[in-house]
This record gives sequence, C-alpha cells and structure tokens, in this order.
Amino acid sequence: MLEAEDVARRAAIADYDLLGNPPEPDLEGLVQLAATLCGVSTAVINIIDDHSQHQIAAVGFEPAVCAREDSMCGAVLQDAVQVAVPDARSDERFAANPFVTGEIARVRFYASSPLVTPSGIPIGRLCVFDEQPGALSPERSRSLDQLARQVVDVLELRRITRRLAESNEQLAHFAGQVSHDLRNPLTALLGFVELAVDSPGMRHAPDAVLLLERAESAGARMAAMLKDLLRFAQVGGVTSGSVELDFGDVVRSVTEDLHAALSPCEAAVTVDAPADFVGDETLLRTLLQNLVANAAKFSAATGVRPRIDIRAHAIAGGWQVTVDDNGPGVPAEERERVFDLMQRGSAAAAPGMGIGLSTCRRLVHAHGGRIGIDDSPLGGARVWVLLPDARSNRRLSPAGAR
Repeated sequence: MLEAEDVARRAAIADYDLLGNPPEPDLEGLVQLAATLCGVSTAVINIIDDHSQHQIAAVGFEPAVCAREDSMCGAVLQDAVQVAVPDARSDERFAANPFVTGEIARVRFYASSPLVTPSGIPIGRLCVFDEQPGALSPERSRSLDQLARQVVDVLELRRITRRLAESNEQLAHFAGQVSHDLRNPLTALLGFVELAVDSPGMRHAPDAVLLLERAESAGARMAAMLKDLLRFAQVGGVTSGSVELDFGDVVRSVTEDLHAALSPCEAAVTVDAPADFVGDETLLRTLLQNLVANAAKFSAATGVRPRIDIRAHAIAGGWQVTVDDNGPGVPAEERERVFDLMQRGSAAAAPGMGIGLSTCRRLVHAHGGRIGIDDSPLGGARVWVLLPDARSNRRLSPAGAR
C-alpha cells in the first residue's frame, strides 16, 4: 500500500501532466542554463514517483526512465535543501549507486536542488553532475536553487494554462447547449406574442397591447444576448464589437428587463449614470443585469425593502460604475473568493449557484477593466467596476474606486 505522501506526490505529478510527453522547450532551456551556470556538461530535471525516476528534460545525454531505487535524486528526495557532493564515491548515500559504480554511469560530482510544489509536495530534483570531482561556488549554488524554483513556476504555468483551456472548452459547450435550449422556447414565445399583438381582439385593449409590445422587446433583447454570449464564450471571453452607448439608456433597459424581479420586493432603484460609454452593449447589459439582480435578491432575503443605487461617471482614461445595496454585504475576507465560479459568500441567504459574480468578472476583464467589492454607504455591498475607454488602450487600477 502506498504511503500518503507517495499518493499526494503521484497526484501532483499527474496534475502537471509531465510523463510520457516530449520534453518541453522551456524546461530544456532551464536545464541548459543550469549546466552552463554550474560549469558542467550535464543537467537533468528528475521527476520521481513511487516507483520510477523520470528524466523529463536533460542536456548532455538522452532523458530516460529508471527505477526509483537506482536514482541518486531519489536518495535525497526528502531533503528540503540543495545537496552538493564533490565526489559521490566518498558519500555513503551514493557510493554503491549504479550511476556512480559504472553499472549505469560514472558520476563523480553531484548537486541537486529540490522541486517542491506550492502546496509543499516534493516531486523531484533539478540535478547537475559530472564525471570529474567538482564543487559549486556560492553564486552557482544560489543559481541552481533559483532555477529549480523557476522549473516549478513553468510547471505551474503549464498546469494553469491547460486548465483554463479545458475550462473555456467546457464553457463554450455549456453556452452552446444553454443557448440552444433557451432559444427554441424563446422563439416560440416571441411568435405567440406577435400573434397576440396582431389579433383583432387587441384593438380594444391598448393597455394589453402595450404590455405585449414590452414583452416582445424584452424577448428580442434576450435573444440577442443569448447569441452574443454564445459568441463571447466560444472566442474565449473576447469582445467582438465596441460602439458608443448612452449608459443611462443601458441601465434603464436593464431595470425594465428586471421588472418582474424588482417589483415583488418593491425595490427602490436610483440611477445617476450620465456617462457615454464605448463598449460591447450586450456584455455591458449582461454585467449590469447580474449586479442589479444580485443586489435586489440578497437585500430582499434579509427582509428589508431593497435600495439599489447605480452610478457611473467618467474618470481618467475611462469610467467608474458602482452598484450599492442595503443587503447583508460581503465580509472583507471573502471579497475575492466570491468572484470564483460556484462560490457564494457566507452571509448569502438567497438561493443561487454562485455563477453571477464569476460571470461579471469575466465580462469586465473582457473589457480590460477591474471589478471589486467594498462596503456600501447604504449598509450593504458596493460592487465597483472600472471600465477603460476603448479608445485609450489603458487598463485601470482599482485605486480609482476607493
């Protein structure tokens, strides 16, 4: 049975997807640099699991796989610091090792630095060696340690990039399925609304016609949003078209679309948004719709009549948007976490899956902006958004929202 540490190491190595793949150019560059800086001809990145040593990048020889018990790095895998041996024949840890005795190689000088994941799991060593006895100067010793840390940085970057690609692929699939599932009934609904508006009996019911026309307009906007959000997901979160918008008009259309959600809780919404904004209208409307709906939902869940203030004004290089509410607020220690997918704050009393704020951050980043949460003067949460002018090519600092 594997020890718990071996199980954790195997999982960490699998998470990096290192084994069985061609050497990565970035890793080959690091081992070449290690050999050059340490004044030797051979260097290798050794990844060590519960039974084997895997040489995933090497210079001076062809990388291969050997048994863990034959590995010199395996003998010092648990050492949290660099190991440097002038002559391995004189070190009891290595004297009988086949890499030293000549059975596999004739290593004399040996030095290695640990490869440790951010969670503290040792997964291998960055190793330099030579067939002649030698030593590392203090400067070379520090360089080897630094390069070992850079190896882990490269592995982490590869892991995160791969997961983002997988996440985007899943998102595009999900968006396509949702778009398909929603557009069919929405198209049918719009067809029935149009038939109702044009029916002879409606000539004597002007109020009903007005309501149906509003429903038709809201449905058309929803259809456009579904189409544009699907495109947004498929291209990896990149906007495709910026136009000049009247921010106040966008906010008014959002509150109109949310009428059914705002009316039952008698939400009081105030708007101070005179700014003209250059951006993607559908994405901006989706952003505001999520923020306003969240503010109303969580405020109403506390038993108070929701108060929501929406403000926008120009700042240097762009615009600042704030949405304030009188709900439960978000504790300071949770204000970053709640933007992660499927995460909700501990004070959240309303139902939901924790998708809204994650969507908002994605939309804001697509505009090159920033988003965060502060305390609100109304007693709840203030969600602030900084949106750069599309014509300025600037990315704004969150300091402008404080």
